[in-house]
Amino acid sequence: MADDGKNGSEQNPQGTAPGASNGNGQQPQLSVLTQYVKDLSFESPGAPLSLRPREKSPAININVNVQANPIAETDYDVNLTLTAKAEDEGQVLFNVELVYGGVFRIAGFKQEHMLPVLFIECPRLLFPFARQIISECTRNGGFPPLMIDPVDFAQMFQRRMAEEQAKAKV
Repeated sequence: MADDGKNGSEQNPQGTAPGASNGNGQQPQLSVLTQYVKDLSFESPGAPLSLRPREKSPAININVNVQANPIAETDYDVNLTLTAKAEDEGQVLFNVELVYGGVFRIAGFKQEHMLPVLFIECPRLLFPFARQIISECTRNGGFPPLMIDPVDFAQMFQRRMAEEQAKAKV
């Protein structure tokens, strides 16, 4: 029997079998068209003194934000913003900011699934690349590479939706 390359247990992002539609006759599709660095900034205001060995690790504050904007009928620009600031005894050791973008083609998803795709799945695809850029940037700045822990974008999305619902009730 010839292998056609299809596995009977294969699933698409909607959890339906391949070839099944989502009710509107179109197979759900998520494609990365391009990825890019939109903004990258690294500051080490106290260098070279801030590069000296330390007895304790500095306090590092990391912030993550996601924005998504339509640019065509099925194309969306998703920006993942990562900022990291390291301080020791009130002195800023480094401050790094990255806005990493991706253009995604999204088609065939039900309208109620669009926001989770844009704010969970798209940043999940961008994150490993942005994490690597931050790591290399801090290493090139003379510090140990900053390896940002994985981000739970689903939890971030749920928190954001809860905040917006709370605002709507006020």
